[in-house]
Amino acid sequence: MSAERIDEAMARINAAMARIDAARLEIKSSAQESVSGQGSEGTQGSARVMALVNAHEKLREEVADTLGELDTLIEELEGE
Repeated sequence: MSAERIDEAMARINAAMARIDAARLEIKSSAQESVSGQGSEGTQGSARVMALVNAHEKLREEVADTLGELDTLIEELEGE
């Protein structure tokens, strides 16, 4: 893998992480709004927020795993 392709992959990963962080901030904002909600609407909002938080954590773990794989690949390529 050339240095250019590695740079492009890292740029895509960084962009994905920025999108994840933006989604996290949106979820946090939604959670704060739903806390002030009342009745079943607040309960549905809370369930939705929890589902989004779980999805976010899963994506964060996948990104971390992918970054680890890229680090390993880069180390192997630099060793050659």
